[in-house]
Amino acid sequence: MLPAEDSATAGRVHGDAHGGSTVVRVLLGAHLRRLRTAKGLSPEEAGRAIRASPAKISRIEVGQIHFKTREVTDLLTLYGVQDPQERATFIALVECANVPGWWQEYEDVLPDWFELYLGLEEGASIIRSYELQFVPGLLQTEDYARDVIQLSRTVTSTAEIDRRVAMRMRRQQRLTGPTPLRFWGVLDEAALRRPYGDPKTLRAQITHLLEIAELPNVTLQVVPLTQGGHPAAGGPFSLLRFAETQLPDVVYLEHLHSACYLDKYDDTDCYMEIMGELCVQAPPPAATPEQLVSLRDDLC
Repeated sequence: MLPAEDSATAGRVHGDAHGGSTVVRVLLGAHLRRLRTAKGLSPEEAGRAIRASPAKISRIEVGQIHFKTREVTDLLTLYGVQDPQERATFIALVECANVPGWWQEYEDVLPDWFELYLGLEEGASIIRSYELQFVPGLLQTEDYARDVIQLSRTVTSTAEIDRRVAMRMRRQQRLTGPTPLRFWGVLDEAALRRPYGDPKTLRAQITHLLEIAELPNVTLQVVPLTQGGHPAAGGPFSLLRFAETQLPDVVYLEHLHSACYLDKYDDTDCYMEIMGELCVQAPPPAATPEQLVSLRDDLC
């Protein structure tokens, strides 16, 4: 039977404004994976039942693609789920999982590999992020975001830049409202010294960080260049945690034209330890305003 807590969670997050469909998709995919493994079936065997590749089964089970009702019903039959009520519950979840998110209106400028992240970001209750190159997207000003987006070789027009900036600004609504995201960002000082646009843009960006750090749900730390090496020297990453206990933590690693999502405990626990060590080694959040003011004053 479909666990009662999964059904309840699905109903709750579907009614939420925050990434409900993505959360339901991940929950449903995870349960389909549990059904398959309980039957001792391989992804290849499951794929043959719906005339799909093993890779598609994997994408279904991690919630990376939208579900088709016919494919889910065929998988349920293969997995021995015959109870009409349970099958109806699954189909209802499919409908919830396929509800478009707000970001769908930007699909003309939205990379396929980033769509899942936006849904997870909307559904997350806590995000902890380390950035080396840029100010995190959730904290960027419009002018700073525009200068960063213009660096992309895939941008082809001013209209596309405007659309991408608008999408990034829309994401920032997660930091406010009745159930705001809890965001803890650790920024390397290099990200705050690297000039994007003119000095005025960077000064305004640092001023924005000073203002946003006053939000009760936002914590910022700055790793000074004088600290030298640290546990996160391998590169930027984000850790996403969800209020739904059935969902594992997710580590997000972004590359130039793709991204990697890690949800196995050994991986996420390793990154959690690295983040913990980094936060301990960096100056405490109470020191951040003074650091930011000093950095802003250094700009000519």
